[in-house]
Amino acid sequence: MTVLAPLRGRRPYRLAAPPVSGVLRPRLVALCAALTVGVFLLFCWGVSLGDYPIGLADVVKALTGAGDPGTVLVVRELRLPRALTGLLVGIAFGISGALYQTMTRNPLASPDMIGLTEGAGTAVVAGIVLGWDGGLGTQGLGLLGALVTALLVYALAWKGGATGYRIILVGIGVSWICTSATDYLVARGERFEAQAALGWLVGNLNGRTWDQVTMLAAAMVVLVPLALGMGRWMRTLQLGDDVAAGLGTPVQPVRLALLLIGVGLIAFGTAAAGPVAFVALAAPQIAQRMAGTAYPPLLTSGLTGALVVLGSDLIAREAIPGTELPVGIVTGVIGAPVLLWLLIRANRAGSGG
Repeated sequence: MTVLAPLRGRRPYRLAAPPVSGVLRPRLVALCAALTVGVFLLFCWGVSLGDYPIGLADVVKALTGAGDPGTVLVVRELRLPRALTGLLVGIAFGISGALYQTMTRNPLASPDMIGLTEGAGTAVVAGIVLGWDGGLGTQGLGLLGALVTALLVYALAWKGGATGYRIILVGIGVSWICTSATDYLVARGERFEAQAALGWLVGNLNGRTWDQVTMLAAAMVVLVPLALGMGRWMRTLQLGDDVAAGLGTPVQPVRLALLLIGVGLIAFGTAAAGPVAFVALAAPQIAQRMAGTAYPPLLTSGLTGALVVLGSDLIAREAIPGTELPVGIVTGVIGAPVLLWLLIRANRAGSGG
């Protein structure tokens, strides 16, 4: 491997076999390593909590199948699905938010701002309240709702091409339509159905099972590598559509591909844990500022999203003794100030309308 002269903290490299070149960013690598350690500690801490407290060392042993059989049973069968769901949902939401913010070149663009989360939520609530899912299940309904919403937003924003600005404006309108439809379905439902729908709509990790984990993990095995593979074209989109096209980027196909990958991540994440508020909006912006990059780095955004979800879940479980709050309540409290800060910052920069 040949390493060229460092440039502002970056280290260009070139491999002879296979013929690959790129830029190594030590700060980004160190940040990802630190976030991975933080996520692992929060993950183990969350697994250790419960009516039967377990030490962190025993949790690590149980995760590998060692230790007391009773502890292994509690950890791997009862608590691990919840923790894994929170981990995977955080990664999915963080990466999805980074995709949309990069694609639209707008920090306010996220799946829960342009209607995708609400579209998935409307489809799932319709299945819960009406008692019909067509054999698709929660994950299938969430994917269908998000996909239909994304295609609707993309079609309505199309005018010789779909720009990021039009996608955001159309998405906000579609978001409110989906929210109104969801409110109507909840009001129409019976008491038990309405309670189940409301508990899911807040964003909740309580009672997660291996079914949610398996479906979400399978989807991410496919979608996350696809998202990371789009990194080169995402960087050119940051330069603007005209410059990106001049550099050989097929702008509209790439934008549509990013839209569909983000739809898959947000749909399966929402189906597993509900529309956990503000994670897709806040995590990429936090990651971008920690990394010092011009756009939200995907892997760092995913790890930041996992850190936010797992940390919020710990707060939700411990804030009020004897009560487990839905994780979406805590992420909403954390994310709302981030949204206000982004709006103020955009207004000061003259881009807030």
